[in-house]
Amino acid sequence: MSVDFKKLKSFVKIVDTGSVSRAASILRVAQPALSQQIASLEQHFKHQLLIRSNVGITPTEAGLVLYRHAQIMLKQIEQTQTDIEQSTRSISGRVSIGLATYSSSTALSLPLIKEMRARFPHITVHINDSFGHILSELIMTGKMDMALIYTSDPIKGVTLQPLFREEMYLVSPEDMDLPAKAGTALPLSALDGRAMLLPSKSHFLRRLIDDALGRARSKPEVISEVESVPALAAAVLDGLGSTILPASVVLETTSFRGAQMHPLNTPVIDATVSLCTSDHLPLSEPALAARSVLLDIVAEMQSGKHPGIKSV
Repeated sequence: MSVDFKKLKSFVKIVDTGSVSRAASILRVAQPALSQQIASLEQHFKHQLLIRSNVGITPTEAGLVLYRHAQIMLKQIEQTQTDIEQSTRSISGRVSIGLATYSSSTALSLPLIKEMRARFPHITVHINDSFGHILSELIMTGKMDMALIYTSDPIKGVTLQPLFREEMYLVSPEDMDLPAKAGTALPLSALDGRAMLLPSKSHFLRRLIDDALGRARSKPEVISEVESVPALAAAVLDGLGSTILPASVVLETTSFRGAQMHPLNTPVIDATVSLCTSDHLPLSEPALAARSVLLDIVAEMQSGKHPGIKSV
């Protein structure tokens, strides 16, 4: 059994009020649970801490010693919390964060800005939406603090922390006739001969798609290479063809509203998204704060069971 601040707070409140029932009411805790906490403390310290009588509850000699120390510790933890909150408010400066184009990390930009504003209002957040290989170069040269990029393979000059894997989906016009209902999986062979709009061959996602299509021996007709999410969405919804993207990009982009989505398999196309930081330049205080917030948002996204997001 460990002594935690919750038990100490309960003990102090019982001594202050002279009653388990009154303390339970103030702390909004069930009376049996409160009594169990006191029993745990007595078991840990191997001394009776409270004396129960018809007129109320009073501490024993051992209880008085614990009461004095508990008050000091609770005041210290309260002051620690205050100091931490003040320190976060005082952090100021600028942090630059890159988000790989066409990855689910772009859907993190709004939550990141909002959470940074709430926790660290004096930090200015600069977000750059660009290609993975360019972002890693910016990290290496110190022109950017951190980035979320596609890759888990080592890159000289940077440290990579794999965060999650994301599966790619076929995104098509709502009225396009496909051999499966929206939401159901399609094999890559079903894309053979179909009109497609994809990123350029220099993009990591395009190389991933081409590799998977090659293994499936599927040859769609790439009618256009598009490097803009809004332009890609407009072309798809206009009926020009389909594209392949992570589900979160489609769901978080209003311009894709109305498109039909299909998971792809045989083989599945998935990519690892990693946090990229310099391996030789230390992170500034604002950058450390932003990294903490970013990791919290990613953890929340994973626990929320977002379509196509899987643990590494």
